[in-house]
Amino acid sequence: MIGILLNDHAYEQDIRELLMAFFPGRDFVYEELPDLELCLVGRLNENRDQFRMQMIFRGEHSTLIWGDSPAEQWEMDHFDEPVFLDYDNRAEAKNKIKRRLYAILKELTGRSLPWGSLTGIRPAKIALSCLKDGMEEKEIFDFMKANYFASDEKIRLCVEIAMRERELLGRVKELEAKTSQHPANEHGYSLYVGIPFCPTTCLYCSFTSYPIEKWQGRLEEYRKALFLELDYVAETAGKYPSSVYVGGGTPTSLPAEELERLMKKLTDVFDCSGALEFTVEAGRPDSITREKLQILKKYGVTRISINPQTMNQPTLDRIGRRHTVEQVQEQFLLARDLGFDNINMDLIVGLPEEEEQDLFHTMEAVKALAPDSLTIHSLAVKRAARLNTRREDYKNCKIMNTQEMIQMTARYAREMGLEPYYLYRQKNMAGNFENVGYARPGKACIYNILMMEEQQTVIGCGAGTTTKRVIPEENRIERAETVKNVEQYMERIDEMIARKKRLFQGEQP
Repeated sequence: MIGILLNDHAYEQDIRELLMAFFPGRDFVYEELPDLELCLVGRLNENRDQFRMQMIFRGEHSTLIWGDSPAEQWEMDHFDEPVFLDYDNRAEAKNKIKRRLYAILKELTGRSLPWGSLTGIRPAKIALSCLKDGMEEKEIFDFMKANYFASDEKIRLCVEIAMRERELLGRVKELEAKTSQHPANEHGYSLYVGIPFCPTTCLYCSFTSYPIEKWQGRLEEYRKALFLELDYVAETAGKYPSSVYVGGGTPTSLPAEELERLMKKLTDVFDCSGALEFTVEAGRPDSITREKLQILKKYGVTRISINPQTMNQPTLDRIGRRHTVEQVQEQFLLARDLGFDNINMDLIVGLPEEEEQDLFHTMEAVKALAPDSLTIHSLAVKRAARLNTRREDYKNCKIMNTQEMIQMTARYAREMGLEPYYLYRQKNMAGNFENVGYARPGKACIYNILMMEEQQTVIGCGAGTTTKRVIPEENRIERAETVKNVEQYMERIDEMIARKKRLFQGEQP
């Protein structure tokens, strides 16, 4: 158990997240208790221009202290000096504190982190911003090394992705210039449609997702609420989204007739054919049928996902996915036969009990299928996932993710002709790594880039979705949430629409 004792909470989240990166799975408390293995005491002075840290570590035989009162056992002079801050520049003040804390934790644990002191979810956004400021590759590399202590490999990955994103975002700007005909759509927007139903809930999942079989009798009610939202968006933001993404959940868990109603509505109300891409997640192979794929093809869907997460049957059974490896292969080949030429596959590194050999088997099987894009996730155990809420049941499950495993996935992706085009990070990621999307040239998912780099307004419709209104001239992003609970969403749909209305009228949602 780790204690965090601060007299000012302006930087608490950043401090906690860095501690979590070094000590994954630990519980945190905000009081001094006798059984704390580690305690960080942080004090901001009255003028808010100096921050002092004291780290207390209680080992088996001794107590080591870094900070204002270095112990005789181990004195490090540079840790007993305060961090000098410009409190008005919160970003730089935060980074100064994190750099100092990172140095202490690195010394304490004897290890470094691949992303250094970076804890945010969008590291490539830093490199993209540097490119916009006219910095060259070498300058960006030196900047990220000096300011965040990230590894050479991760910085190179960031810069490569940022350069690719810059090129792809140029296509979005060209489309915006053609379609920005509505006052609320001055800078364009992308549309996300949430279908919060799945065949089953996976062990690691924390998304808004409900077993479809329990909601079969109320799908019409959900559809009607969703369609009201879609009508409002078309009226408010215009009918020309840059990209359309139907996710979940698993949209193809809907019965074929419901899926067709959804596709017809989308193509009737929006100009999906004019969008840069039209994606539908067909993530669970056990939700896919020939009829459903034909419906997607009929309405002009250009990109689908078929997501095995692993190609090892014992793992699929362990994590609660009721399909076989053979089904993944069969449905992928069926989609190819029906003419889908942009198919993504998602994989997760660090699933319970999987080792390097298991990942090797998965990558070989995926390589044989030759998807057009591949998203590699490092397992992140979220608070709401069963793997966390029932942690006693799974405490003996081994979760393994190493630099060698991540490098294996990158090597296979490049062997398949896939290039990295976006990345993001999450809390509690196994190995403190990242999620990376790889794609063939011309097959990158525009929506993923827009969502991650927050370069365009994304309007979310459906339970558990978020709308982000990007206001570039003010360098500001405003948000409106829809409730996650399906029952509440259907009952309060007028309120959900009103939240969007306030957002687009410039009021706080």
